[in-house]
Amino acid sequence: MLALNGGPKVRTHSFPRWPEYDETESLALARALQQGEWGRHGGKEVQAFEREFAELHQAPAALAVTNGSHALELALELAGIEPGDEVIVPAYTFVATSTAVQRRGGVPVPVDVTPDTFCLDPAALDAAVTDRTRAVIPVHIGGHVADMDAITAWAGVCGVTVIQDAAQAHGATWHGKGLGTLGSVATFSFQSTKVLTAGEGGALLLPDEDTYENAWIRHNCGRTRQLHLATASSNFRISELTAALLRAQLARFNDQNARRAARYTELAAALREIPGIRLQGRDPRCTSTPHYMTTFILDQDELGGLDRDTVTLALLMEGIPAFGSHPPLYRTDAFWTGATEGTQPEDMAERCPHAERVGRDGVLIPHQALLGTRQDVDDVATAVAKVLAELPRTGTTPAA
Repeated sequence: MLALNGGPKVRTHSFPRWPEYDETESLALARALQQGEWGRHGGKEVQAFEREFAELHQAPAALAVTNGSHALELALELAGIEPGDEVIVPAYTFVATSTAVQRRGGVPVPVDVTPDTFCLDPAALDAAVTDRTRAVIPVHIGGHVADMDAITAWAGVCGVTVIQDAAQAHGATWHGKGLGTLGSVATFSFQSTKVLTAGEGGALLLPDEDTYENAWIRHNCGRTRQLHLATASSNFRISELTAALLRAQLARFNDQNARRAARYTELAAALREIPGIRLQGRDPRCTSTPHYMTTFILDQDELGGLDRDTVTLALLMEGIPAFGSHPPLYRTDAFWTGATEGTQPEDMAERCPHAERVGRDGVLIPHQALLGTRQDVDDVATAVAKVLAELPRTGTTPAA
């Protein structure tokens, strides 16, 4: 019997805590406190973290900022996005991808994702481009790198700026190389659920020193290092305390990444044996991923109409951390702030059938479930199989 209906749980103890920490983080914070400079001007921690983060991604430079949303806003500022400019975004992504565009006065233009990777589909770009298109933001969803070969080539032909939203893709590689080698700005988040976290924080990878210096000025209230007020901007500076904590967490990253990779291999193999689900795919050119989320889609043709939200509730009751994927951007109220007049959610839905399906039928298992033992991932698979076998079917299949 399902725990949802009063039966025994598959799992009665918790998964590994997140974030992982010990005296290393305490010592890092003490070091930052004792230097007497808590802001980046005059301190050492922010500069050291930027250097280490850039090295992880093989980037010429990195700039630490207050959070991932601000990283996107700053990247759009660097790209010169102005009111009325259009920016192509995947329909399936966290809402910050589009709200960052809106906060610059731009217009986010959602396109469909691929049915396999759930990342922006390059085949959808031509139909979305107009004479107002200025940028495209591929999102490396769940840590899986979007098709950067095709997107970069298309952008080069069209004269469009590429901005990578890598908020979920710390340490990911494409063709065996870091995201900092792809020639475009990439943005990251260090929010509390991310695989590298200080509670909050963000960063940009910059393709060259000139872009870094431009970004540095703009994240510093528009002031140069000589305190000349060069441009109108804002304060996106990160503190020395946050940077110190990030450095301590970064020192754990490679070990955690290896643990997640090993556990994911085991979990994926077990989930593939369960009828009625389809795992998020990975492009073979994406040579490594941090496995931010284990995502699978409910195959409603095979399952006979299981409600996704009931599935995630049942998994939670079995002791498994699980939640539904977020809806496509155009199905959020936030998206319609400043949206193009006359457009409607259903019109966009017709153009984005794969984003619709992921948003409706996607189930996510967070990365901390991959940081423990083989028994942990076995429990996840056991619970998924139990829930899908025992939940009653509606007998109807949602429209594609």
